[in-house]
Amino acid sequence: MLTSLTSGLILGISAGLAPGPLLTLVVSETLQHNIGSGIRVALAPLITDLPIILVMLFIVNELSSMQPVLGLISLLGGCFVFYLGYQNIRVKGVKLDLQSRHSKSLLKGILANSLSPHPYLFWFSVGGPIVIKAMDTSVVAPYLFVLSFYTLLVGSKIVLAVAVGQSKQLLSGSLYLTTIRSLGVLLCLLALFLIFDGFRLLGLL
Repeated sequence: MLTSLTSGLILGISAGLAPGPLLTLVVSETLQHNIGSGIRVALAPLITDLPIILVMLFIVNELSSMQPVLGLISLLGGCFVFYLGYQNIRVKGVKLDLQSRHSKSLLKGILANSLSPHPYLFWFSVGGPIVIKAMDTSVVAPYLFVLSFYTLLVGSKIVLAVAVGQSKQLLSGSLYLTTIRSLGVLLCLLALFLIFDGFRLLGLL
């Protein structure tokens, strides 16, 4: 259960603060309009992700009886998380598009998140296998993972929207860059764990 909580916290805050389409939109909407607009974008995953989670969990659950397939999925997840970690380590800041537009913040957030491949890849290769594995541990563990993941995924973006609204230089500052790079290292370590688990399921360890 502690593993589910820890994984959810690390993955949630890393995804929440990592540069990408949704974070860029959170920041640009905050700067163009107000903090409320940025917060509305940050809430988008709570609307878009439930169907994605259910479909990906169904697929992964159907494949879970075939250990070699689950092993390959775990390896894919490890590589994906390692890539995200590597991107975090290399980050230099967030590039923004600050053209003046009418604010439809929540709709923009929903579209940005729905059309991004990251939620689908994450729940198929990382989140899905973690939830399926957690089901064997405890009834509470899968919910703990999902709750901790989304609390920090959405919460960190909300905090960032508020912080950017107060200090527009935050995203190029050393604190943000150090935090992102440190989370990148944690993601790479978590990726190694997923890769190890993949090799174990394939019977190679």
